[in-house]
Amino acid sequence: MKTRLISILAALALAVVSVPLGAQNTFSSGSTGADGAFAPTASQTIIVPPSGVFNYTTVTIPVGVTITYLANPANTSLTILATGDVLIQGIMTLNGQNGSPSGFGGLGGPGGGRGGNAGVNFLAGTNGDGPGGGKGGALTAGPPASCSSGGGGGGGFQAPGAGSVGGPAYGTRNLIPLIGGSGGGGGCGASLDVGTGAGGGGGALLLASSTAITLNGRISATGGGGGSKGGQNGSGGAGSGGAVRLVANSITGSGTLDVSGGTGGPASTGAQSGTNGGFGYLKVEAFNLAGFIPSTNNPITSGLPSSAVPANLPTLQIVSVAGVAAPANPLGSFQGSPDIILPAAQANPVSVVVNATNVPSGTTVNVTATSATGTATTAGATLAGTTAASSGTANVSLPTGLSVLTATTLIDLAQIGDLKPMFIDGEKVEKIEVAATYGGGPEWIYITQSGRRIRTLQ
Repeated sequence: MKTRLISILAALALAVVSVPLGAQNTFSSGSTGADGAFAPTASQTIIVPPSGVFNYTTVTIPVGVTITYLANPANTSLTILATGDVLIQGIMTLNGQNGSPSGFGGLGGPGGGRGGNAGVNFLAGTNGDGPGGGKGGALTAGPPASCSSGGGGGGGFQAPGAGSVGGPAYGTRNLIPLIGGSGGGGGCGASLDVGTGAGGGGGALLLASSTAITLNGRISATGGGGGSKGGQNGSGGAGSGGAVRLVANSITGSGTLDVSGGTGGPASTGAQSGTNGGFGYLKVEAFNLAGFIPSTNNPITSGLPSSAVPANLPTLQIVSVAGVAAPANPLGSFQGSPDIILPAAQANPVSVVVNATNVPSGTTVNVTATSATGTATTAGATLAGTTAASSGTANVSLPTGLSVLTATTLIDLAQIGDLKPMFIDGEKVEKIEVAATYGGGPEWIYITQSGRRIRTLQ
């Protein structure tokens, strides 16, 4: 019997708060100001803190200064809050990395998915991470047999990756929840060789000020490009663009916003190019947008300010498998080392413990184990405890080899206190169905009063 390896998808957090138009006339970012003023005088690289949140008083990035944000181990989306003015004259980047010619996928920006690794010796490349991950390139039947290239990651709202192997579109116009771009698929490797890795997805940024945001510089969360090399190897697909949401009482400036998808790796001999990544999405919210004339090639929408950091959000987390505790920051990916290794003698089914916060007791959570070949088994767990803190156990049969564990649940918003109502197209949302499955990707389905089911993954 072969050892079972497990990767655990990161905890699911639902951002479900918005406000109807006209519900307020003063916006507060919610910043505590604990991190003081951020006013760098030279370019620097910053790793996103474990919480994902910076609480500044003011933010000033001058001309000639580039601030590059890198993902933390939990791959948290980046939230920057300020009590005072935000002035961006320089550059902020949360770009996905390019795929490597040596076969490794590029890392995503903060909150973005990693690109798929390449296959070796006619083996298929792996899919990209994220809800719109591109498909890995596979061996194309001959004669002569050849390797195909990877697909591009799916982008933000209504922006699938290019080609039949491109990942699906996902996300909502209001960028709630805030999700980064997805990785492209890795290329197939030629005989006795390795294909090229795929680009990572662009990151996700929420930038909010209690006063004003002025953007005359550049904010970039683009997808990484696919790798390429000689021979008959398949090239990696590109990562999709990320997501940027700006919220303040006033937003002005003529700077650049870029959440474009990356470019697939160029064609090698006998193989096509890796496909491009889809574009991401942009949202600006302010009472005064009269002086905001941004430069962008990506879709952008506007609206009145809504809560930057909602309180009491529901969360779901897999905490142990067969009695083995999950790591603090699970990778939840086929691209890297497994989060948990079970002994070969471990019998099926195994117990999977799930913890939840701000989810009503008695809610059913479905836990799914998906193998690298795409086969899946699912078992249910019933949460017991209180709405504030609950737990449940599912008995899941695990496939041999590496598998990714994910969880899904349906939440009735009326049963959760302290949440302001959310509206889509003027209609109140009553429930949110949350799912996260590797390969097919997570989906958020908003269920309105009239029974409309608005999918955020296509």
